[in-house]
Amino acid sequence: MTDRLTSTKDRLTDTGFGAAWSLVKKLPEPVADRIFREAADAAFRRRGPSVVQLARNLHRVLGEKSTPEALSAVVQAGMRSYARYWKETFRLQGMAHDEVYAQVEATVIGKEHIQRAVDEGRGIVLPITHSGNWDVAGLWVARTWGSMTTVAERLKPEPLYEKFVAYRESLGMEILPLTPLPGGRSTSALLRERLTAGAIVPLVADRDLSASGVPVTFFGEATKVPAGPAMLAALTDSYLCPTNLSFIEGADGAGGWSIDIQPPMTLPGTRLSQQVRGGAQQIVEVFERGISAHPADWHMLQPLWLVDLSRPAARPRTP
Repeated sequence: MTDRLTSTKDRLTDTGFGAAWSLVKKLPEPVADRIFREAADAAFRRRGPSVVQLARNLHRVLGEKSTPEALSAVVQAGMRSYARYWKETFRLQGMAHDEVYAQVEATVIGKEHIQRAVDEGRGIVLPITHSGNWDVAGLWVARTWGSMTTVAERLKPEPLYEKFVAYRESLGMEILPLTPLPGGRSTSALLRERLTAGAIVPLVADRDLSASGVPVTFFGEATKVPAGPAMLAALTDSYLCPTNLSFIEGADGAGGWSIDIQPPMTLPGTRLSQQVRGGAQQIVEVFERGISAHPADWHMLQPLWLVDLSRPAARPRTP
């Protein structure tokens, strides 16, 4: 019975996403904006587990500024930002890519760091957070330099994962699975191969999805983040440039995208373990600055800090 229910849920999920991809891109922009904003506001008012967790996470980001009123406002804005990401996900394939590229190109900071790596034939790792729209950032990278490689979590059901892979490949990205199929080459080996050949590799690096995360202090509390970005940079002598993403809100309601690429980091120490641990801490310190500047655009609706992961029953602060 459990397997049957799971199978039914998977089919419904896949069907729902497929319908959204088909229908949302056909809606007039103002209509799509209104639908997704109203859905975000409804979710905010329900204060479900994901919204409560977002509030807990953003409370840490705001720090001393986290009054009940300020936290409530940024959580509501955060849900609207998250809804904007999904709206753009369903519409991006049908959007005018030349216009999207031009908007990003006009505002991007630090493009010269990628160009330097490309000119030198050197790999570059771009650690990013779950902020803004990383698919738009990937489109910009692929259109500027012809290709890029990244990693995607293998979603359930499998047809949904395949849809996301096809969607991102249509934007010019090479997508490697976080967990390869049995018998396949390891993703880390493929990434090392790509970087040695001079690839551009953005990697989401603000949440550990493995058992080998690196301990860091993030907004004053202990958590773990992926070892991959710093380790790959160290093993392949690639540049390591943490990158902050966010949305730009236009005065006329039109929105753009911000990409802020930091200069190449110098990994501390001489041993690989020192470089990975020290590099991971340096990465999250760059993330702290970017998230603090645009807290509503950080779409972290899951438990992240160790205290939340170890005490899931603890009552979180609500917005």
